[in-house]
Amino acid sequence: MNIDLVTKEDLEKLRMRLLEDIAKLMEPRQEKYNDWLRSLEVRKILKISPGSLQNLRISGKLNPKKIGGSYYYSLEEVRGLFGE
Repeated sequence: MNIDLVTKEDLEKLRMRLLEDIAKLMEPRQEKYNDWLRSLEVRKILKISPGSLQNLRISGKLNPKKIGGSYYYSLEEVRGLFGE
């Protein structure tokens, strides 16, 4: 039968680790995006309908790449709509 002793130092290390983990969980989350976004992600960012996204494509305000039936939009181009 093994008996492991827990020292005050061990408990202090555990407390510090728990506090660090809690601090990480409480940090505000920032959505991370790739350089290329799919239609659903663009619609979510811009809060627009599929038809509005199609109008942006037709008007030339967004120039996506079509790969295998899916449109991919440049994150930089999407940000450009906001004048950033």
